[in-house]
Amino acid sequence: MFDLDRWQEIFNAIKQNKFRSILTAFGVFWAIFMLVVMTGSGNGLINGVTHGFKDFATNSAFMWANRTTVAYQGYDRGRQWSLTNADMETITEEVPEIDVLSPRLQGWNLREGQNVVRGERAAAFNVMGDYPQYRKIDPCTMPWGRYINKEDIDLKRKVCIIGEKVYEVMFDEGEDPVGQNLRINGVYFMVVGVFKSNNPNINIGSNKKETIYLPFTTMQQSFNYGDQVHFFGFTAKPGVNVQGLVDRIKPIIRKQHKISPEDEEAIGGFNVQSELQTMEYTFLGINILIWVVGIGTLIAGAVGVSNIMLVVVKERTKEIGIQRAIGARPALIVGQILTESVFLTTVAGFLGLAMGTLVLHLTDLAITAAQAQAPPDEMTFFMNPEVGLPLAISALIMLILVGLFAGFIPAMKAVKIKPIEALHHE
Repeated sequence: MFDLDRWQEIFNAIKQNKFRSILTAFGVFWAIFMLVVMTGSGNGLINGVTHGFKDFATNSAFMWANRTTVAYQGYDRGRQWSLTNADMETITEEVPEIDVLSPRLQGWNLREGQNVVRGERAAAFNVMGDYPQYRKIDPCTMPWGRYINKEDIDLKRKVCIIGEKVYEVMFDEGEDPVGQNLRINGVYFMVVGVFKSNNPNINIGSNKKETIYLPFTTMQQSFNYGDQVHFFGFTAKPGVNVQGLVDRIKPIIRKQHKISPEDEEAIGGFNVQSELQTMEYTFLGINILIWVVGIGTLIAGAVGVSNIMLVVVKERTKEIGIQRAIGARPALIVGQILTESVFLTTVAGFLGLAMGTLVLHLTDLAITAAQAQAPPDEMTFFMNPEVGLPLAISALIMLILVGLFAGFIPAMKAVKIKPIEALHHE
């Protein structure tokens, strides 16, 4: 490896056949370049998709009522029914593995006209009833004031918290909204806080930035919802499978509301844990595909290097014969061929790694600049395309292995050359 004469011979061989050496190295360069770019792009997709719900409770699920699709106990199919407060109490008692359960009311939305008034300002916003526990499912920060608390629920206080967009429309920039009143569908509520979601890409029931949240019990009483619950979210205790809890909750609800055990459509739901697992499997499949394509391309490059090295061995047949005739050991011949092969693949591979990393870095700068100019509400599905140190180390190991593989067959052929035949070779 540290024989100066050997390296001089390798460099002379490359200089004498520059074009051939470039073509030989290009296959390996392109393979590593594509592997780095595709892997970085895959990571960028994963980063973009997961960024929007990084703080959302991944061990959660949501359930709601749909029309029945099976006739049962004298009730016709297509019956409309609702979840109730009693359902929440029963579920909490019979399924102790639930960590957090938060019922919700979904009131008015943007399509129903201007339902929020403050002085001369009027606008249409989503209105929902909530429990303070919901913040454990979908965390948020409070730029102004506080979140809904237990006393608001127990005392049925006429207070509310508002999203960022509601604040922008109903208040002046920099104005403190805490303590100010909003008239929501004819009823006055005092603003106690402004919230900013930590998970902007996830909106359950409404766009959070354009939503006003009231205490759940206050909304039931003030707007005559009785004991209705439009839907509820829950989280599982550590180590408990969410789908297992869903399968236990559904029979409880069916029994409470006389729904057929065979009616799979009457209870709607969304299992966040299952959806995230599906996404993880999808990302895993993408990464496997990237590595299969990259390694396949790398092998193709190695075959090209091996073929060129066979040509090199054939051109040096007489030279190898002379070396063998004056006493060169087989290990010396093998080392010479393998060193040249590894050198070509390693240099080409490192150039591909550097070029791929540069392309990803420039892409990241372009995306960052575009996001800075984009509206704050715009969702991001691609960000921080990057490759880490493990990939660089893996690439280095692969390059060495590819170089050894590409030079092994030519080296073995060189060793088998008999000195007498080599000296007579033309």
